[in-house]
Amino acid sequence: MLARPLLNRVKARLIMLDAAKEKAVRLLKKRESMSSLGSQDVRARREDLTVKTKDSISSVSYMDEAGHHDENPRHAVQMENTYQLGPMKQFPVHSVREILKDVLSSYLQEEKYEPELCRQMTKTISEVVKARVKDLMIPRYKIIVMISIGQLAEQNVRMASRCLWDAATDTFSSYAFKNSSLFAVANVYAVYFE
Repeated sequence: MLARPLLNRVKARLIMLDAAKEKAVRLLKKRESMSSLGSQDVRARREDLTVKTKDSISSVSYMDEAGHHDENPRHAVQMENTYQLGPMKQFPVHSVREILKDVLSSYLQEEKYEPELCRQMTKTISEVVKARVKDLMIPRYKIIVMISIGQLAEQNVRMASRCLWDAATDTFSSYAFKNSSLFAVANVYAVYFE
């Protein structure tokens, strides 16, 4: 006798949950017709509603968690154009040159040229320079850092680089360092991203 009322309550709760899910899907379909979201975003939101566990009100999808990715990745929501064709402020070439001078001097002042050590140092120095330039928080510039380290052995070296860019907005900063055993050339390219 006691089991029957409990069973009826469980059935009633399941019917209410199904009704809530149907209402949410209807609202989502209504939004879908008025929304500018891509179809994959809408599908992902629909999956969020159907995957929810009992008493869950989380709006985070299992797709957002690490390790839960399917074959079809979701496309990012495209933002509207700002119609800003140029930078608000110019890239600080002199500040970046000071960063290059400081980092190269501090890392390479007492070093002797060893091929394996210098190979690792180029990676380390480029990461440090990139982090320090990003700390300047210059909006809408892509940063490219190139470090070259070589041995000083009474020879000449000629380096060149070519880029396709807009001369009005894109720029670079460069610094050359030399001690008794090695030389280093550091270049930071700043490419404006519209």
